[in-house]
Amino acid sequence: MLSKEFRIRKQKDFDHIFGKDGFFCSQDFLALKAIPNGLAYSRFGFIVSNKISKSAVKRNRIKRLLRETVRLRWENINPSFDVVLIARADVSEKSFEDVDKTVDSLLKKSGLLIRK
Repeated sequence: MLSKEFRIRKQKDFDHIFGKDGFFCSQDFLALKAIPNGLAYSRFGFIVSNKISKSAVKRNRIKRLLRETVRLRWENINPSFDVVLIARADVSEKSFEDVDKTVDSLLKKSGLLIRK
């Protein structure tokens, strides 16, 4: 699981990210918003609204899927960014591989992945 220090959890942090110009991209059932944060590490936030699912169990499962995909790539992610992943459709019916590929694609498109 992604450590709590690397997660964005406060509303003021989310407001700061959406209030600033930054990078935004969208693909399939996910969107990504990123801005520089000036820290030595990146932080991630995850948004899954009630419109996606009324069930908190499903919304939490989607967040766990997204956190796991980010955790698997943690060493390859550029530091110093605040990133928010936004679910645009019911991701709970997608396989982990589909979610993983989409997150990977969004991170590459945004330039957040370090190329080795």
